[in-house]
Amino acid sequence: MTMDSVRVRVVVYLGVCLSVFSAVCQGQMSPENSLSSQEEQFPLAYVTRDLADALEGLLEDKQQDNMIGLSVEKKASLIPRCDVGERCAMKHGPRIGRLCDCLRGTACNTFFLRCY
Repeated sequence: MTMDSVRVRVVVYLGVCLSVFSAVCQGQMSPENSLSSQEEQFPLAYVTRDLADALEGLLEDKQQDNMIGLSVEKKASLIPRCDVGERCAMKHGPRIGRLCDCLRGTACNTFFLRCY
């Protein structure tokens, strides 16, 4: 026997084992887990409907979050823009807090606390 014939036999043996295993698993599947005839004919329609239901649930949760005061505009990462000469920061004791972000090409002067 050569190595090629041994490899062919191993591949055939594994193929037969996998086929028998999948047939046994299909026979053991419970009736409530099996697909209906319509789901077997149009599997994409049912998957799309499930995804649409999940997305609708997420959007409803997002709307409820907005109703209780959590809005995108109030996030700390979104800072309004200020023009040249406007106050861009406010001194709070030893630290400086930002009121707005200076336009592109300008910077906030930490001494005068204005955009220049």
